[in-house]
Amino acid sequence: MFKEAGFFKELSVTRQKIHQFPELSGKEFLTTQFIKSYLEAEGIRILDTKLKTGLVAEVGVNTGKVIGLRADIDALPVQEATNVSYRSKNKGVMHACGHDFHTASLLGAAKLLKQKEQEIPGKVRFVFQPAEEIFQGAKSVIENIDFQDWDALVGFHNSPTLPLGVVGQGITKQTANVDRFLVTVNGTGTHAAHPEQGSDPIVTGAQIITNLQAIVSRHLSASEKAVVSVTHVKAGETWNVIPDQFIFEGTVRTFHPTVRQKIHQMIDRIVKNTADNYQQSARVDWVVGPSSVENHKDLTQKITPVLANVAKEIVTLPPSLGGEDFAYYQEHVPTYFAWIGTGTKFPLHHPAFTVDDRALVYSVNYYLQAVDALLA
Repeated sequence: MFKEAGFFKELSVTRQKIHQFPELSGKEFLTTQFIKSYLEAEGIRILDTKLKTGLVAEVGVNTGKVIGLRADIDALPVQEATNVSYRSKNKGVMHACGHDFHTASLLGAAKLLKQKEQEIPGKVRFVFQPAEEIFQGAKSVIENIDFQDWDALVGFHNSPTLPLGVVGQGITKQTANVDRFLVTVNGTGTHAAHPEQGSDPIVTGAQIITNLQAIVSRHLSASEKAVVSVTHVKAGETWNVIPDQFIFEGTVRTFHPTVRQKIHQMIDRIVKNTADNYQQSARVDWVVGPSSVENHKDLTQKITPVLANVAKEIVTLPPSLGGEDFAYYQEHVPTYFAWIGTGTKFPLHHPAFTVDDRALVYSVNYYLQAVDALLA
């Protein structure tokens, strides 16, 4: 296990460097170069892929199982509001989800595994994945990597709501199904003083949004956990003109395929029927995101016992309504995913979100213990 103070300090500095230069999904060019330089300096092989950003590396010279470790590397379009000395230098972009922490953790694990490469009874591959925040990065990795010889892939996410050093895992589902919808309502624009001369799409759109709020509360059983949230609205350009179009978008979170399908159908129907009532047209465009992350039973049985070597405490968590494109990998390779507590004040995606660097001890050891358990 990694406890050495000098290496912890080095890794903390590495995490803070990454934090200072965050890049948005699909644009992680400097981040990828930083990762590549770090790995090459340690003599770690970079595998040949056609990934535009992100990379896959490998240690191990012996035949045996192939175990993958994954970290996401992208940031969010958030203006940082912390007062840390290493805050973001890129205006309007921030590591507000802790992917800098994930990246540094995997770099640390890679360095330590390289140091005992001759002893590893197999190979360990490191997936530095781009574009998790837009749920496209895992897809791009899958398109460029043949997982046929991989035996497992392990990931994690930091959790500010868990105390420092606590590791959490769900019994079955770790995260939710995630879908995005975009609704476009078409009316007829007119002068604001004469609404009767047009057909106001704002009134229609507002009614649709109101109607959507009844889906979960009135059409689903209380046991069928789901969320429908409208998050972005756009209409018009000025104060005295009724526009001809109203656009809004949002997300649906579910755990069961039947509930997922039911909500899709209900939103489609509500949008159409409400627009018809106002003699307008409307359409729904869907972006179907990742399904729930579900841990592979065999991997769970092997990894759970060694978590005691990593964590101050192991807790069982209810499924999170958050989403993770890590779910796409489980269609190609057995996967395992956990939550590592950082015990910080602000939630994920908050402009004042921070990570306690002391959590690096737990995250790096989580990777190392998982490798040992799966290669045993």
